[in-house]
Amino acid sequence: MTVRTATLIGLSAILMWSLLALLTVASGTMPAFQLAAMTFAIGAAVGFASWLTRPGAARRALRQPPLAWAVGVGGLFGYHALYFLALRLAPPAESGLLNYLWPLLIVLFSALLPGERLRWHHLVGALLGLLGTVLLFAGNAKAAWAPDHIAGLVAAFVAAFVWAGYSVMSRRLRAVPTDAVAGFCLATSVLAALLHGAVETTRWPATALQWTAVAILGIGPVGAAFYAWDIGMKRGDIRVLGAASYATPLLSTGFLILAGFAEPSASLALAAALIAGGGLVAAKDMIWKGR
Repeated sequence: MTVRTATLIGLSAILMWSLLALLTVASGTMPAFQLAAMTFAIGAAVGFASWLTRPGAARRALRQPPLAWAVGVGGLFGYHALYFLALRLAPPAESGLLNYLWPLLIVLFSALLPGERLRWHHLVGALLGLLGTVLLFAGNAKAAWAPDHIAGLVAAFVAAFVWAGYSVMSRRLRAVPTDAVAGFCLATSVLAALLHGAVETTRWPATALQWTAVAILGIGPVGAAFYAWDIGMKRGDIRVLGAASYATPLLSTGFLILAGFAEPSASLALAAALIAGGGLVAAKDMIWKGR
């Protein structure tokens, strides 16, 4: 697999994640950890299904060193637990803004990887994306950063480091097959179910549309997206993927507008220009040199 192909596969994860907010809204009012438990279980099943035609795939996928399990489960479960906590304890706009430091962190952390070089256009692209994201969230900020929001804001900030660390460490663990992500998803589902039982009240989807949204969430944004991201992180251009990840909140807002859950604005158009421009700058090598 070429670097270009792996990068394009990784970019497909960004597109799938942009549907996360819309599908979450469509799934009803289930508690966060219950939704995580259900969708990660479906995501694990997506991986398990791919093992059926490959004898021995399950054994190879699950027999991984402790470090791989720590990084995989710690990244998937740790990030989502922290982000859900942030949304409970702080305003969503401010939490989202701090959480979306992770694309910039991926670009910066990539410089620590063997054989990787952080060039000026990677950093400029990531900073343009960050600026566009600040503009995107600034229009939605309703509450001041009050003292009682600090715990939630800290959780969002730490979540950004957890996801960036998981993503970059995946490159260091490139010998671990992408099939192993199914095991990480299953472990995350179990941990989310335990937290749900401890702190939440079960509430099932009420309509066929809500059940469908849950299924699509599990198959796509909380399923196939993690497998695609793993391929991109391990074999693609990690700096381009980091900068391009700023498209997620922009595309997510766009899908919400199309579905009637949000309104278009001039600030959204400017944010789109900044994020798209940042992605093009960061991907200069891949676009103009045919990597």
